[in-house]
Amino acid sequence: MATQLEHGSSQFLRQDFQQELSRWNRQRLAPAFPSEATAAQFSNDRNMLRLEHAFIEELREHVVDEAADAPTTPDAFIDWFEGLKATGPGQHDRLFSWLADQADRDELRWFLSQEAAGEAGFDDLVALTQVKLPTRAKLELARNYWDEMGRGNPKGMHGPMLNRLTDILDLDTQIEHTVWESLALANAMTAMASSRNYAWHSVGALGVIELTAPDRSAHTAKGLRRIGLSGSERRYFDLHAVLDIKHSRDWNDEAIRPLVEEDPRRATAMAEGALIRLYCGARCFERYRADLGVE
Repeated sequence: MATQLEHGSSQFLRQDFQQELSRWNRQRLAPAFPSEATAAQFSNDRNMLRLEHAFIEELREHVVDEAADAPTTPDAFIDWFEGLKATGPGQHDRLFSWLADQADRDELRWFLSQEAAGEAGFDDLVALTQVKLPTRAKLELARNYWDEMGRGNPKGMHGPMLNRLTDILDLDTQIEHTVWESLALANAMTAMASSRNYAWHSVGALGVIELTAPDRSAHTAKGLRRIGLSGSERRYFDLHAVLDIKHSRDWNDEAIRPLVEEDPRRATAMAEGALIRLYCGARCFERYRADLGVE
């Protein structure tokens, strides 16, 4: 299946819409005060929620047939899910070997600017997703969140770690300078995590990030090492190249498996969420290669 939907016929897979949705997500998730809950704000939120739902449903329509082929028994579903690491959309994209071995500093900076701008905040996505989940899965997401929080050590928090790399490399993460594919990835993840109608989708999408991130992180870390960044400066990617292997195993065993054991329908929803995330990533990689001139 092609990574590209028909952009010309979509009102959502466009720069203007994804920028608008990104700005709205930034505004609506930011801490605020009661005085800011105006009639105009309610009206805008209602309109944007409707558009966000239509956007995620368009992405879901793209994967629904493929996800329907996923097994719904626990062992078989875990095997299918883990197989996405080898055969899923965007896996082993040639972009990453190029980043590791050939990209110069400015090319790596452009790539990382797009990636950082499209980072929805894994910690916040986990926190939003875990609301009212069954106990065993909720505990696994809590353990994952605590790791994201550096286990209570501010220097080990993953979000600020990425922010430090952004400062070191002087990355440009402005929404206006970010390609729509990267914005769409962050917006899709936020849509699934923030809506309880897509809670199981979010579990699948977050789980497939843990499954597939280590190889990409290792290649990115290699590229950063090649251009002279120290171990502490590239720590975010070195860490995820190793830690996410354990995170993926635990997520599959302690979150996905028991959730499917309780209700097989969740397997299909998690498959859809995982595929939505992977296709969003594949669209990003294709766009990055085009803009960077990677053959």
